Amino acid sequence: MLTAAAVVTNLGTHGALVAAAFAVLESGGDGGDVGLVAAARTFPLVLFLLIGGAIADRLPRHRVMVAANILNCASQAVFAVLVLAGDARLWQMMVLTALCGTGQAFFSPAAEGMLMSSVSGEHASRAFALFRMAVNGAGIGGAALGGAMIAAVGPGWVLAVDAAGFAAAGALRAFLDVGHIAPREPGGGLLADLRDGWQEFSGRPWLWSIVAQFSVVAAVVGAAESVYGPLVAQEELGGARPWGLALAAFGAGTLGGALLAMRWKPRRMLLVGTLCVFPLALPSAALAVPLPVAGLVTAMFVSGVALEVFGVAWMTALHQEIPEDKLSRVSAYDWFGSTAMLPLSTALAGPVESLVGRSRALWGCAALIVVVTGLVLLVPDVRNLTRRTRTVTTGEPPPAPEPSADAESPVGRLG
Repeated sequence: MLTAAAVVTNLGTHGALVAAAFAVLESGGDGGDVGLVAAARTFPLVLFLLIGGAIADRLPRHRVMVAANILNCASQAVFAVLVLAGDARLWQMMVLTALCGTGQAFFSPAAEGMLMSSVSGEHASRAFALFRMAVNGAGIGGAALGGAMIAAVGPGWVLAVDAAGFAAAGALRAFLDVGHIAPREPGGGLLADLRDGWQEFSGRPWLWSIVAQFSVVAAVVGAAESVYGPLVAQEELGGARPWGLALAAFGAGTLGGALLAMRWKPRRMLLVGTLCVFPLALPSAALAVPLPVAGLVTAMFVSGVALEVFGVAWMTALHQEIPEDKLSRVSAYDWFGSTAMLPLSTALAGPVESLVGRSRALWGCAALIVVVTGLVLLVPDVRNLTRRTRTVTTGEPPPAPEPSADAESPVGRLG
């Protein structure tokens, strides 16, 4: 049910992201206005993530997810009505998009905690890979379907379909069986919960070092692919079609990576996952040259495969090492660290290009990915964290885990 709800949501949301941009343009806005609406979504997402994580660890996570879906459904429905009526103003679109970002801030930590608490045992990584494959496939299909619908019936109807998708997904999530999750003891307040989450996060070098790494990686990849990529495609590769093909290749790569992760379970999962971050520099390098379309498509496909292998390894490590009652708070710190620099990087992409040139800016993006990933490999816990497997003998229960030297978590032992 989690997977089905996520597929429904992603189908609508990825189409709606395209529809929102075209709604701004059809209302008379320009590229700067599109950027303002996009920023209006990102700012509350970053602002409320930590609070959303704390609340998701205090309340039943599926209820937090349903409440966020209701907020997103209402905001997208109003957005759709305004666009269909031909009376959408920039400030209205910014406010409604900000409400969507707020809902996402509360939804994402709850959803990740819910997912990781819903699977157990040695097949957890396979379950995560299957979930991510379904979600990524829905994202690819949603963007393509949204583009076709915009051309056929306009952006307003795509936003309406997204609102209906949130309603359907919320209904599915309302019926989730959460009986396997132990009741949580009352905490000492929201600030105390945030502090506990920070202690869990900061006390694990492998965790905060990789989040710090991805604060840089996500920022430079975002700048390269959202700002420089379309410009290179327009000026050097023949227009929007080659860039669309490259993005489709990246999406296909994520599906291939998920299939690989379902069968391949490396013992040192974080070491393998971190090594898979190096290929994320390939698209920036390909754009810096720039390579012909075939070379760019290949680079995007390889980076998609590598990113998905990392993603499954990362979720498996969190599932294995973080106590269930703190999953959403740790997830919130993860999301916060990974997205906090993204608005700044996209805003600075233009000035940096003017200062040093586009090719040097893109080579700089590639170099930053390589450097920060190399630094993370210096952290012993990243290299040494191992996948734990249960050994069951006939008539005997699995052996108890060794005492933890890491915080007070019963699953905090490093291999």
